Amino acid sequence: MSDDPAANAPSRRSPVGTLLLSRVFITWAELTLVGFGGAVAGGAASGPPQLVVYFATVLAAVAVFMYNVDRLVTARVREAT
Repeated sequence: MSDDPAANAPSRRSPVGTLLLSRVFITWAELTLVGFGGAVAGGAASGPPQLVVYFATVLAAVAVFMYNVDRLVTARVREAT
């Protein structure tokens, strides 16, 4: 037995590492779907509506990215407390 309390504590595996990998995969899949959806919608439109579809696709991609980053940060903060 060691005098160090950290050495005697049961090891606890962090779920954030697993959460990170799954969240990265989910983010990649969502961004791919948004991108292909925007490409299809942009291809169906022409002229000024095509630009609007482009901007909407970029906005949706940023929203997907920020949502997933928020989920990761929330999990990390919850684990730290």
